[in-house]
Amino acid sequence: MSEEYERTTVTNEPTRTVEIRRGGGAAGWWVAALVAIVAIVAVMFMYNSRSAGDLQAAREQGEAQASMAAASQSAQEAAATAAQAAQDAAAGAAVATESAAQAAADQTQDVAAAASDAAQDATDTTVDPNR
Repeated sequence: MSEEYERTTVTNEPTRTVEIRRGGGAAGWWVAALVAIVAIVAVMFMYNSRSAGDLQAAREQGEAQASMAAASQSAQEAAATAAQAAQDAAAGAAVATESAAQAAADQTQDVAAAASDAAQDATDTTVDPNR
């Protein structure tokens, strides 16, 4: 029972031809172009939003640096003014000390002259026997 046999089937149906077309449809290209445009817009949006934040941070940093520079300038000007005031005060104190010393020397000289005159008067009156 192991005979080989061939089977043939005969049908009276007409033959159908199926054509498969490839290409010619532009819908896929339109979808791909739309996706690419959306991706480009999204990248530009992310770049611009990041750039705005970077600009704000740079602006704030610049303002902080300007404030530091202004404070440093003010401190330097205050130090220069204080140094000038100290120099003026020292010069004023030197002038006052010199004036006080001169006044004391003049007073001492006047007192010494008065003492000398008094001593001279005292010797003049005791030496004169005619009186």
